[in-house]
Amino acid sequence: MAPHRIFVVEDEEMIRDSIVEFLAEQGYDVVGAADGRDALDKLDDSDPPPCLILLDLMMPVMDGRSFRARQLQIPELAQIPIVVFSAYQDVAKTAGELNAAGHLAKPLKLPDLLSTVRRHCANGLTSPP
Repeated sequence: MAPHRIFVVEDEEMIRDSIVEFLAEQGYDVVGAADGRDALDKLDDSDPPPCLILLDLMMPVMDGRSFRARQLQIPELAQIPIVVFSAYQDVAKTAGELNAAGHLAKPLKLPDLLSTVRRHCANGLTSPP
C-alpha cells in the first residue's frame, strides 16, 4: 500500500523542512510547499492527492486564506481537509472561518501534530512510539 500523502504549506523553510522530515520518519509521503501558489501548482501534479493539507496562514505570494478560497473552487481539491497552524492567538477563530478540519498553534508540539495527522490519514504506517 502506498503511503498517505500530506502537504505542508509553510513559507519558513526551516519549519517546513522540520515538519516534512518528522512526518516522513513516521511513514508518510510528505510534500512541502513555500506558499499557497506553490501548493496549488504541486497539487495539480499530485497523484494521489493528499489526505491532509497542513496550512500556515501568513505567507507571501498567496497566504492561507487565499489558498483555501482557491482550493474550495477546484472540485478535485475541495474535499481535501486542511488543518491551519499559526502563531497568532486567533488561529482557532480563523480555522472556523475557513471551515478547517482543525488547527494547531505555533510553535508546533510534535505529539499534537502527529495526533492530528493520524486523525485525518489512516493509521498503521508505523508503530506509535
